[in-house]
Amino acid sequence: MSEKKKGKEKGKGKKGATKKVKPYKIPNALYEKELHELQIELVKLQEWIKYKGLRVVVVFEGRDAAGKGGVIKRITQYLSPRVCPVVALATPTEKETSQWYFQRYVPHLPAAGEMVLFDRSWYNRAGVERVMGFCTDEEYHEFIRSCPEFERMLVRNGIILIKYWFSVSDEEQDRRFKSRLTDPLKRWKLSPMDLESRKRWLDYSKAKDKMFAYTDIKQAPWYVVDADIKKHARLNSIRHLLSQIPYEDVTPEHITLPPRQSDEGYVRPPMNEQTFVTNYYTSKEATQKAIDNPIKTAHIK
Repeated sequence: MSEKKKGKEKGKGKKGATKKVKPYKIPNALYEKELHELQIELVKLQEWIKYKGLRVVVVFEGRDAAGKGGVIKRITQYLSPRVCPVVALATPTEKETSQWYFQRYVPHLPAAGEMVLFDRSWYNRAGVERVMGFCTDEEYHEFIRSCPEFERMLVRNGIILIKYWFSVSDEEQDRRFKSRLTDPLKRWKLSPMDLESRKRWLDYSKAKDKMFAYTDIKQAPWYVVDADIKKHARLNSIRHLLSQIPYEDVTPEHITLPPRQSDEGYVRPPMNEQTFVTNYYTSKEATQKAIDNPIKTAHIK
């Protein structure tokens, strides 16, 4: 069954006309408080993963502009990148395209004490590669056959594999795409692939449906996240992730800072021999001057 459009709930007005009911959105203050509490738990989970030597893989897939990156940022905000690295692979090289398809993902799988987050993964073959014609029919069907076995093999080897699909309605995706047109901080997110995906909404829906039919396996099921409201998607995803790995709080209760080494006999080099970054914000007046003046860049030769 193809991914349905998730519109707002409708009710009847006085004259029988349909009226949109605005969905509940968590207040900002409550969102920030809840996010902070969940991030504390994520730190505890990180310490537990290190302590027990667990190996965790979390896959994030879904529509373009579904909010995967925002969720990943909130998960990793206070975690160590050495314990919880994010893997977002670029377009495969000529050499990589000649390898076994899963080969370029294998080196990024976790060692003991690591949780790896895949910002898109081997499922590129079932999505963008299939829809855009970047793989042959034979390559696609081989992926559909081998992917469940590849994931079962990971699980049998002791890896905890968690897969998320972020579902966003076409109306909300369209709104987010349009907002990127005018936001200089987000304009880079509108790649040619994003624009093409907008035209091929139905093709991507069909590809996702078939992918689920073959890869939603008992050992590694897909968990669908309703991503139309970003803040809800972030909180729900983190809560679910925490629920998937039983953990205990093993963080040290008390840490005593050691005394700092004495600097007796140490002569610091002259400060004027060092190149310092200009401090533009030494006073209220200086701060306003910095704000009013354009940024000076180095000359491009």
